[in-house]
Amino acid sequence: MTAAELTPQEGARWALRAGLPLTDDRLAAVTATANHIHSVVGVLRELDLGQTPPAPVYQAGGTSRAAL
Repeated sequence: MTAAELTPQEGARWALRAGLPLTDDRLAAVTATANHIHSVVGVLRELDLGQTPPAPVYQAGGTSRAAL
């Protein structure tokens, strides 16, 4: 387990803080899901999207309006 991963106890504390108390039988599953989401978001943050046009000007399979 890395330092960035939540433990079930930390997951319970964060859930309670958000007003979502968890029962003991759900702690492990909820914590594993939160850790998985955190790892996916971490990968997405590493993507270089510097040359990607903003969504309103992007046309799939074509050119962007910004290039016209």
